[in-house]
Amino acid sequence: MENSTQIFGLRAIIEAINSNETIEKVFLQKGLKGDLFNELETLIRKEKVNSSYVPVEKLNRLTNKNHQGAVAQISPIEFHNIEDLVLNVMESGKTPLFVLLDQLSDVRNFGAIIRTAECTGVDGIIIQKKGGAPVNGDTIKTSAGAVFKVPICKVDHIKDAMFYLQASGIKVIAATEKTDNTIYDVSFKEPCAIIMGSEGRGINPSVLKLVDDKAKLPLLGEIESLNVSVACGAILYEALRQRL
Repeated sequence: MENSTQIFGLRAIIEAINSNETIEKVFLQKGLKGDLFNELETLIRKEKVNSSYVPVEKLNRLTNKNHQGAVAQISPIEFHNIEDLVLNVMESGKTPLFVLLDQLSDVRNFGAIIRTAECTGVDGIIIQKKGGAPVNGDTIKTSAGAVFKVPICKVDHIKDAMFYLQASGIKVIAATEKTDNTIYDVSFKEPCAIIMGSEGRGINPSVLKLVDDKAKLPLLGEIESLNVSVACGAILYEALRQRL
């Protein structure tokens, strides 16, 4: 992790959160005690900052500075407001195309999806504040810089985004094997958002219940699934083919 994307030290991280710094994740030392540490924990819970408890060795690998048991990862980009983004796209006269990621965890998959999204004209990518891959150096590298070109929104829960998109007349299509429809049976010509699930679990069942349509990729080999970034690319290019 680059030093330019880090804040270390309890007080420094508290001040960063209170100053509305865009923090991707806070790594906290397991078993640490103390008033200042408790203050940071309380603030993290209050502001719903993504965090995890790790051994001190992990923190020492992140920085050789005096971290005091806490290191924060700072986002290198500014996240967009979903309401503003959707409104701007609708007013532009374009047919909206969005990608929602339901707790995708691998930063390289995330970066690859951003890169393909930029190449296929996606208007924005929507992720959840907690549980997903961060925007870090690996994300930037894998995206080939596309992370600075495609608007990315963070929401408290992916369902919040779905409800807002649907209320705005944008159809939500799930990429899932739990359907008989292939991507060639589904129309991507109207305003739509494609939701991709995490690498291991796929789309959360409670999220899947709320979608407007489902589509799968036909698989002719013995392997039962594709890498999520590859699958997303195939779907986005089918959407582009239909729209050209």
